[in-house]
Amino acid sequence: MLVIVSGSCFKRDTEQPVAAENETVITIHLDDKKQTIRNFGASDAWACNFIGVWPDEQRNQVADWLFSTAVDEEGKPKGIGLSLWRFNIGAGSAAQDNIADEWRRTEGFLKDDLTYDWNKQAGQQWFLDAAKTRGVDQFVGFTNSPPVQLTKNKKAFSSDGQQANIAKEKYDAFAVFLATVARHFQEKGIVLNYLSPFNEPQWDWTNGSQEGTPYTNQEMFDITRKLDSIISKENLPTKIQVAEAGSMVYLYGTSGKPTRSNQIEDFFSQGSTRFLGGFNSVDKMISGHSYFTSAPVKDMISVRQLVNQKIKSVSVPLEFWQSEYCILGDQEEVPGPGKDTGMVPALYVARLIHHDLTVANASAWHWWTSLSVYDYKDGLVYADKNKTTGKVEDTKLLWAFGNFSRFIRPGAQRVEVTSAKVNINNPVGLMASSYVNAANNEVVTVIINYSNIDETLRLDMPTGTAGASQLFITSGKAGEDLKPLNKIDGTEAFQVPKTSIVTLVTKLL
Repeated sequence: MLVIVSGSCFKRDTEQPVAAENETVITIHLDDKKQTIRNFGASDAWACNFIGVWPDEQRNQVADWLFSTAVDEEGKPKGIGLSLWRFNIGAGSAAQDNIADEWRRTEGFLKDDLTYDWNKQAGQQWFLDAAKTRGVDQFVGFTNSPPVQLTKNKKAFSSDGQQANIAKEKYDAFAVFLATVARHFQEKGIVLNYLSPFNEPQWDWTNGSQEGTPYTNQEMFDITRKLDSIISKENLPTKIQVAEAGSMVYLYGTSGKPTRSNQIEDFFSQGSTRFLGGFNSVDKMISGHSYFTSAPVKDMISVRQLVNQKIKSVSVPLEFWQSEYCILGDQEEVPGPGKDTGMVPALYVARLIHHDLTVANASAWHWWTSLSVYDYKDGLVYADKNKTTGKVEDTKLLWAFGNFSRFIRPGAQRVEVTSAKVNINNPVGLMASSYVNAANNEVVTVIINYSNIDETLRLDMPTGTAGASQLFITSGKAGEDLKPLNKIDGTEAFQVPKTSIVTLVTKLL
């Protein structure tokens, strides 16, 4: 019996059974376990501080799209169920005019007299609360720059592009600031599970287009040591994360910046003078961004292989988190300039997520700007560039990401997937990956069909018994945004239409 997933309908075709040779069997090896998935997330930079004070109808719609795990009366997800939210701890550039676009500045909690104003970043705080209310329970507080009150040039970006824009004698004050922010939100009932003090330290950050500062590995080590001491002393339930590398290549190689690269080995090899693995508050993970390595395909694959190899080579058991990406620049196969809410960028990003999870073995995957107001492919959701009200718009990219974030829940474990007939890690064809949600006794299988040919598939679980599968489709057709389809039993064939993503949630018997 063939179950056909088509653009606008779902039916059982009992009159024309499909011959076995026309099917591709996807074998899910439940006993071949890979990495544990911690979360899927996105950040509030930068528009959330404005959209968060818009009228309830618009801001609640955005929050539902991002965080909700509820379904409507037809079983369609109302949102993509992000399991982590990244809160940008601002440097205070909004009080200055040296970053031209005020939508790329941030307010800051620290005042000039070094006391705190917790009413700042009100829009961002609204989204933080909205995430918590809708079930998100993992939060990262990240900074792009220390507060302007602590920087060398009293700005939120660098003057020389060579060293950190904060003097050594201010490291303690920066660490105290971060710990104070974490403690404040803990008292409000929102635990910042992680603090990420550094962002893309390889870049010079001198052009004043946004907040940012370079850091050498030694500067990162020294600040992390200070912050670890304070977190441990105050017994905060917060871990420190490094290194938010601007590109994955800086995690394993030097790439022309020897003092800011080779970060896996420099921070987590026990023979290193900058070994962070012994600090109680440092999370046993390393983060990097997928920018500039998503194309061409051969580089996308080889870079992720090298990241995984380097992580396996160090003495500390280490996870890799892909902690920031959006489609950026003209070097991409799908160029960044020009807003596109359709399926082309959605498939492109889904392909990257697949390879980050299956080749780099990422335990987490995070998008950059959840909300965009620009003519650029950088938003899961788009909004008018208006400080008080306006329209909001979802994208196929949002729902493509949701095939992963909505169904693969924290604690799920990736398992091996193979096919004897085809390459199911084909970046221009079929890509399939499976994850066991043990808490729900289910297997989630995400299948991306990048090609222009419909594919007929069937699942096989040699070491388990598949029960009913609920299918969801995301395609270029209107309404097919995690659209639920009829259930099939564990042995039925199904079709994945061309240029679409189909996710199966399969009960284990």
